[in-house]
Amino acid sequence: MKNEELIKISDLYLMNTYKRTPVVLVKGFGARVWDIEGNEYLDFVAGIAVCSLGHCHPTVVEAIKEQASELCHVSNLYHNELQIRLAEIIVTHSFADRVFFCNSGAEANEGAIKLARKYGNEILGGKYEIITMKGSFHGRTLATLAATGQDKFHRGFEPLPTGFRYVIFNDVNALRNAITDKTCAVMLEPVQAEGGVQVPDEGYLREVRELCDEKGVLMILDEVQTGMGRTGKLFAYEHSGVTPDILTLAKALGNGFPVGAVLATEKVASAFEPGSHASTFGGNPLAMAAAKATLETLIRENLVENARKMGIYLKDCLTSLQKKNGIVKEVRGLGLLIGVEIDGDAFSVVEKCFRKGLLVAAAGPSVVRLVPPLIISESDCNRAVSVLQQALE
Repeated sequence: MKNEELIKISDLYLMNTYKRTPVVLVKGFGARVWDIEGNEYLDFVAGIAVCSLGHCHPTVVEAIKEQASELCHVSNLYHNELQIRLAEIIVTHSFADRVFFCNSGAEANEGAIKLARKYGNEILGGKYEIITMKGSFHGRTLATLAATGQDKFHRGFEPLPTGFRYVIFNDVNALRNAITDKTCAVMLEPVQAEGGVQVPDEGYLREVRELCDEKGVLMILDEVQTGMGRTGKLFAYEHSGVTPDILTLAKALGNGFPVGAVLATEKVASAFEPGSHASTFGGNPLAMAAAKATLETLIRENLVENARKMGIYLKDCLTSLQKKNGIVKEVRGLGLLIGVEIDGDAFSVVEKCFRKGLLVAAAGPSVVRLVPPLIISESDCNRAVSVLQQALE
């Protein structure tokens, strides 16, 4: 069957919630995918920063196969060995003392919001307000939409849940002026990925941490897109030398298998008790097998360091392209989360790259986003920059 034939069927039966590239992808391995007609693409989207080990990594595939033949699901009414083992690994390699598992980034952020509210109500004397950043993106549920500081995502879903205020990202004074006696937490991304790959000034997160400590409010980091090695550190907060009170993960945690997590210190996590929060599918054995294999492989194969090195190399290549091409206004990012801001339509560039066998994404109307698997090589980077140069020309 052809791409065009399947897309016609898709148009009949699927809700019109995505503006999809006109292709049906059926196979992937490493940093490449193939469509139903056999065309090959170099994948610098990676499921939007999800497939960090590349597509169909043998270790993760084997872990899923083996677990699927033993036990796919069991309720959280019972203990689950893989959930215990994965939580132990995450705690060992992070600031956290406790972990809650769910199924997605939106769920993880929803859980973080609930935990902060519970802590605010019970420990901070009834505080409930959460300050987030303009340009942020935290998910598509009603609560995470309300936390998202972009009006375009709010339209049509009003009235949204209350209790959120927005301030300018990368402006500590604006944050200081916004904190009131109702504030229980500040929630932000270490890098605003969906907001145009906005990297804050050095020292900003440290200043936010100090302000949160001064005011007695929680610091929540949304690392759904920046976590799991994407920025050249296992967690992006490590670049700043500070630790949050709550952190959320998803995307790359399962290398394509749906899984999310809320991490917290013992002090904050203790606000949750049996019945406070739950997820039927969260932390099921199949998801835990995929995530455990992913995290262990990421650490064992030192792919975080490869992300750091290839991120520097790719940014250097793109900066050289900027000097040659006046359309490129800025190249920014951390590790292998990179945004190329152009004087033009990013979606048009994305489409032209696709036609030339390269998958990239947009992060707003004028930013082309590159979030390849962490396994990429210099030759992959060279190929991507060459195609991007042709598309820009």
